[in-house]
Parts: sequence; structure tokens; C-alpha cells
Amino acid sequence: MPKLQKALADAGFGSRRELEEWIVNGRVNVNGEPAHLGQRVGPDDRIKVNGKLVHLRLGKQQPRVLIYHKPEGEIVSRVDPDGRPSVFEKLPRIRGGRWIAVGRLDFNSCGLLLLTNSGELANRLMHPSYGLEREYAVRVVGELSDKTKKRLLTGVELEDGLANFGRLAEEGGEGTNRWYRVSLHEGRNREIRRMFEAVGVTVSRLMRVRYGPIDLPPRLRRGICMELSPAEVARFLAVLGPPAAQSAEAKPSLDEFGTGEETAY
Repeated sequence: MPKLQKALADAGFGSRRELEEWIVNGRVNVNGEPAHLGQRVGPDDRIKVNGKLVHLRLGKQQPRVLIYHKPEGEIVSRVDPDGRPSVFEKLPRIRGGRWIAVGRLDFNSCGLLLLTNSGELANRLMHPSYGLEREYAVRVVGELSDKTKKRLLTGVELEDGLANFGRLAEEGGEGTNRWYRVSLHEGRNREIRRMFEAVGVTVSRLMRVRYGPIDLPPRLRRGICMELSPAEVARFLAVLGPPAAQSAEAKPSLDEFGTGEETAY
């Protein structure tokens, strides 16, 4: 029988770490009693989360994965005191769980946002041990000097530590606007904007175009999401490989990702 926090994470109620906090704080109940960490559950157990009965499909289930083209002007959160539009308002309904965003894009940023109903998969995609590369198209005011490029590649000091791009390439531009393609292997809050600010450069637009092996499909319009087919999810999981250790063998091709139909929600 699976552990309670894993079963809830697999069902999309949150990341395993988040659910462990819920259990410790008494927000999860099993058979009328407060749950405890490491508790194992079976199909006959009655599980309540925040007082509401939940039905878990125990056993290995293939996760679902969405690709969403986030526009500027939406938050990646379910609750906002300012009442701003949320990406979750446009997603398909899901039974017995919820969509979990893999990382975030801030209110003024756009581009590729991955979502899944599996807390376990979301945790794997964000965990530093995988070192999944995130790629962004960045428009800045002015042109970067060779000295500035070197600083961004070797590292600039931010309030939460040293940060650097893995790659930085020129992408052209007109007038005072210049486009660059940059990559990171982590996702700290507003990291890219803060890095450019640290070298005295203003970012006028920021768009994520790739997360790990998945690119933003060129035909996917803003505000539209599409779901990977079961076969595409299987290839995606195969490419990820086991935790913290990628196989040296050739991985399956992801060339067919993004072939599903666009669906407006």
C-alpha cells in the first residue's frame, strides 16, 4: 500500500512536501482519525482533506501533462488578493485532483507553462537534481557589451546568491530593442530580470520558450492550452529518466511533442 502523502501527490493534491505539511497540521484525516506521516492507505480507507472526502485511484497511474501558452497579465496562482486573472481559470476541469504548475512565470512574463495532475512529477521537474534547462527569449533596452555578456555568463551577485546564464545568444532586434536567448538550470523568483538589473539593463519583455525537453509549440496561441497524449507523456517520462541520474544511453526523440490539437478553455 502506498504512503498517504505519495497517494495524494499522485492524485494531484499538491507536492509531496506540501502534503506532508498538511498532514502535520492536521488537515488530512483517515478513517475519522488525524493522519500521520508515513501512514499507508488502501482502497477501503476513507480519506478527507480539509474536511472533504476524496477518492484516490491507488496504484500506478500515468500523469497528465498540459502545455499552456501564458500571456502577460495572468498570475500563476489560484488566489490573488488583487483579483487578477489566473492561468487556472482557463484550464480543463479535472476530477479527483487538481492541476499543479511546474514552476512559475510572473505577472508580466509570458510563454511556456507546464502543468500536471501529479505532484510527484511536478516535484521531479522542479528538483535541482535533474538540472532541467529553462530557455527564455528576452528583449532588452539597448545592446549588451561583451563585458556585460561575460558577467552574465560567469555570474552576477544577487541578494540570494550568485546567478549566471548557461548560454546567452544574440537574436537581433530593431532600434533600441534587442533580443537575446538565455538559459538557466534553476528557477529563482524573478531571477532573469534581477540579473539584467544587476548589470544596469532593463528587460522590456520576457518569454519562456522551453522547459527541459519540451518547446513551446509555435502554433499554440496565447491563452490556449493543449494536453500531451498518453504516448507523448510516456516519451517525456522516458527522457527524464530516473531521479538524479540520467542514463548515458540515447533517449527517445521528442520531435512529435506538441502535435495534439489546440484546445481553448
